[in-house]
Amino acid sequence: MMPRLLLPALIGLALAICQGVAVDQASAAAEASPVADSRDFAAWRADFRRRALEEGIDEAVLAPALEAMRYRPRVIELDRHQPEFVRPIWEYLDAAVSPTRVRNGRARLAEHQASAARAAERHGVPAEVLVAIWGIESSYGAYLGDFSTLDALGTLAFEGRRRDFARGELLDALRILEAGDVTPGRMVGSWAGAMGHTQFLPSSYLAYAVDADGDGRRDIWASIPDVLASTAHYLDRAGWRMDEPWGAEVVLPPGFDHAQADGALRRSSAEWAALGVRGVDGGPLPRLEEAARTAPAGARGPAFLVGDNFRVIRRYNNATSYALAVSTLSDVIAGRPGIRGDWPREEPALRQEQVRELQRRLNARGFEVGAADGILGPNTRRGLRAFQREVGVTPDGFATLGLLERLRRLDP
Repeated sequence: MMPRLLLPALIGLALAICQGVAVDQASAAAEASPVADSRDFAAWRADFRRRALEEGIDEAVLAPALEAMRYRPRVIELDRHQPEFVRPIWEYLDAAVSPTRVRNGRARLAEHQASAARAAERHGVPAEVLVAIWGIESSYGAYLGDFSTLDALGTLAFEGRRRDFARGELLDALRILEAGDVTPGRMVGSWAGAMGHTQFLPSSYLAYAVDADGDGRRDIWASIPDVLASTAHYLDRAGWRMDEPWGAEVVLPPGFDHAQADGALRRSSAEWAALGVRGVDGGPLPRLEEAARTAPAGARGPAFLVGDNFRVIRRYNNATSYALAVSTLSDVIAGRPGIRGDWPREEPALRQEQVRELQRRLNARGFEVGAADGILGPNTRRGLRAFQREVGVTPDGFATLGLLERLRRLDP
């Protein structure tokens, strides 16, 4: 980030709550993982204390913070957890853009209209987009997370998979305490260290948090004016274009080359229109300078043209499902239509091990999709399209059980 944006790899974890992933809210007493050797954690804290002092952290803030910091085994359990099934995007969107969330979003927008309008005017980000992020991140503040940020980041810095990253975020959390914006007891959030109504990591808080209510503190835990303005500032600095929408649902012409749906191919909406792409209602496309075509459920699901603002939302959480949820929820809150196309809901969800098997079999046939990590990323979709072309089916890159079974028959 310049200054740093939320790092997508960690934010995808930190915002698990907003993606509808089950998050255990049990108390620390219910944590089932073995407790780390207290002497090891104490030794780590002593070493961290020396480094923090070298970084200029005030001893008056550092000493009580480290004294109160506790190792949380549940944080490590969540850090290492992967769901068994790859959740279909339509299930995620059903939860993210539910009638209740839409209704509550409209109510919150009406309740905080003045604050949202000021943030929108100052930063050029529509109020409904700010409210949509708020809704997906924390259900409009209903669940901010119940982990001490210091405990969570301390545990991850001690034993997590991204120790150096967590250590840097912990230092930034201490700098927030030095500034007096929040007390240690109120600094709570997700297990991955994200905080407040719209789940900022400490580094992003330092870079983007705004005191919009004029009380001298940047309070993303309790001040909705600060929450909305901080979120708008983040998106503004990430490159939001006030003269463009996020994109649009579209209808593709017969015979459309689905290989053009990998997100890397960008054209203006006028160029897409020249290829026969139309709005979902048959009307013209919105003006987008650089639009990519995406079809997250393949040729049998809805298709979209997405522009720069869609990519900005992915800076907040680097997942197409997340960006599509924010975009759709913001549209519906504002009274515009939601997604109209039908999803292939009859397709069963693939398990992580089935995705890994698919990747291994594609690699074995020379399609070079990379490590068999169980993640359906762009390399896997690219390899899958090549396989689909080889066997004469629509090359849309959508992984299904039928394609896996076809690979099995070719190479038992």
